[in-house]
Amino acid sequence: MSLRVRKNGRIGQITLQRPEALNAVTHEMVQGITEALKAWREDDEVACVLIDAEGTKAFSAGGDLQFMHETASKGDFEAGRTFWRDEYRLNAMIATYPKPYVALCQGFVMGGGVGISLHGSHRVVGETSKIAMPECAIGLVPDVGGTLLLARAPGHMGEYLGVTGQRMTAADAIFAGFADFFVPESRWPDLTRALAEDGDVSAISAMSEMPEEGTLAALRDGVDRHFGLASLDEALASLPGNDWGAATAKAIRAGSPLSAACTFELVRRARASDDIHSALVQEYRFTSRSASEGDFIEGIRAAIIDKDKSPRWQHGSVAEVGPDVVEAMLTSPPEGDITF
Repeated sequence: MSLRVRKNGRIGQITLQRPEALNAVTHEMVQGITEALKAWREDDEVACVLIDAEGTKAFSAGGDLQFMHETASKGDFEAGRTFWRDEYRLNAMIATYPKPYVALCQGFVMGGGVGISLHGSHRVVGETSKIAMPECAIGLVPDVGGTLLLARAPGHMGEYLGVTGQRMTAADAIFAGFADFFVPESRWPDLTRALAEDGDVSAISAMSEMPEEGTLAALRDGVDRHFGLASLDEALASLPGNDWGAATAKAIRAGSPLSAACTFELVRRARASDDIHSALVQEYRFTSRSASEGDFIEGIRAAIIDKDKSPRWQHGSVAEVGPDVVEAMLTSPPEGDITF
């Protein structure tokens, strides 16, 4: 079973059990977590929810891309849409859950893994944590409510993190608002026991420490200067010729130009609404089209299936993606917007 769900003292505990697949989130896992949260919502024995994962490499490195590619490449776009709708409803449930929701996030926390952890009320990172939203690299956009997390980052850090897929250490994640507490991973079993004993989440802050210094805070002024411009094309053109500017431009150009341009717009829309449901509606407008009209199938092929790292994107550059193209990807889909 890919998921272990049980009551452990005062906590409702969910453990991801696909370490061999970096705990990639499947539709079955989404359904299992959803049912558990529904059951515990009114259960007085459960004071808080704790989600963790087996393995040292990843809490969860993302969604089940193999499934997405297999279905979409056969022309079955509805399978992916069904998965996304159920996943996004779970993300919204976590973000609005009435009880404390604690996530212990070691190793890689990306994509779908972010969605089932970092909308929680108490997000714990450790020394191995590496958090990112690298979806542009596979022809998708930061989804699972990720555009809202990005939008709430300081200044225009969200646009930068979204289009580059930059990985964050524990300190960077706390700075960017993706995490709340650094607790050394050796203390996580003690923390779990303390929560199970009485469900009092103050144990988390009591065990938290200052992480090693990150790198994002020092980039804030430069990021705001360039990624605060009106469009991604302008931001790219304005980047300096130093090492940071060159690395940033390279990261953006490696991803799908369509995804990058839409990500830039989605982060700004999420910032304007500052609402999880609105952010997920906007994200679904893109993801529901990503295989049929976007670069998603090609992105997964190049990164996961053939692994040739040479995707052939629809557009040659961000400059080729006009506002009309972005708008077309972000209008309500023919079947209607996702509902909650």
